[in-house]
Amino acid sequence: MWFILALLSAIFAALTSILAKVGIEGVSSNLATAIRTVVVVIMAWGMVFLTNAQSGITEISRKSWIFLTLSGLSTGASWLCYYKALQLGEASKVVPIDKLSVVITLILAFVFLHEQFTAKSLIGCVLIGAGTLVMVL
Repeated sequence: MWFILALLSAIFAALTSILAKVGIEGVSSNLATAIRTVVVVIMAWGMVFLTNAQSGITEISRKSWIFLTLSGLSTGASWLCYYKALQLGEASKVVPIDKLSVVITLILAFVFLHEQFTAKSLIGCVLIGAGTLVMVL
């Protein structure tokens, strides 16, 4: 099931980029990000109430609150940068660079989460990096 959800995530992310590039035309990138964020907030809270998960909010630990807040700040910064980059550049160049987050995530997961970094991971990172360079040059 995780694979199907991850694949759907990739499809929706691709649609996000194309829809954003069209929608951001003539709109401040910060305003566009704020509009997108409001829609995401409404959708996320809608899912919370639809699945009756709201009661779990009182059980969230302080550590989780801190890291979820930091994650939210990171997401916001990422979206602000991404929308400005989309506004200034071509989606076909911005998106591959944005997807270097895969390589950065693997490295950070190795350093901070002590996840395995195998030869396969290294080869994948090199190929993603090389592929990104080929696509943007």
